[in-house]
Amino acid sequence: MYAWLWRALPGPRWLRLLLLLALAVAVVAACFTWVFPAIAPYMPFNDITVDE
Repeated sequence: MYAWLWRALPGPRWLRLLLLLALAVAVVAACFTWVFPAIAPYMPFNDITVDE
């Protein structure tokens, strides 16, 4: 998959690297903005089993 991305992007090596970095930042931002908040209610991390 990474090789396909590298071949599919236009331009010289420095531009490809910059585009891949921008794509990675966009994917991480999308995960933190939409994906993680959507699945948070289904995660067991907020279930407390020890009473105070």
